[in-house]
Amino acid sequence: MENLLGLLKIHVQRGVDLAVRDVVSSDPYVIIKMGKQKLKTKVVKKNLNPEWNDDLTLSISDPHTPIHLHVYDKDRFSLDDKMGDAEFDIGPFVEAIKMRLEGLPNDTIVTRVQPSRKNCLAEESHIVCKDGKVSQNMVLRLRNVESGEVELQLHWIDIPGSRGL
Repeated sequence: MENLLGLLKIHVQRGVDLAVRDVVSSDPYVIIKMGKQKLKTKVVKKNLNPEWNDDLTLSISDPHTPIHLHVYDKDRFSLDDKMGDAEFDIGPFVEAIKMRLEGLPNDTIVTRVQPSRKNCLAEESHIVCKDGKVSQNMVLRLRNVESGEVELQLHWIDIPGSRGL
C-alpha cells in the first residue's frame, strides 16, 4: 500500500425500518466494500431496527473509489437474504480534512451534502469539526428493497509515514 493516504473509520451505528426476511423479523448485518476490501458488522438477531455500533476501518488509497454498503439477513441453513444496498462517496469528507481546520469552535458545520439522485443520502449530511477532528454523519436510504436506512459516522485516521492528505 505505497499510496496509502490514511484510514477511514466507519462507525456503523444502526439500521432503521429494515425489511422482514424471516417470518416476522430479520437477523441483519452489514458488509462494507471498497475495491478489494470487505468488512462485516456483527449480526443482530430478530431486529428490524438493529443497533450495531461497530467500527469498521478501510485503508484509503484513492478517495474517489465509491464505498458500497450491503445489508443481509443471516440464515442458518440457506444463503443469506439481501436486505438492500447503498453507495456513498467520501470526496466531500476528504476535501474537508484537507482544509486543516484546527481551531474552529466545536460542532462547526464545515460542509453540507444534500441528498440527490446521485447519492443514497436519506437526509442532509453534515461534515462537522469537533475537537480539531472532522467527522461526517450520514443516513443512507437502502436501494433494491422495500424499506430501510442505515446510519453511519465517518472519521479519518492519519497514519505516520503515509502519503497523507
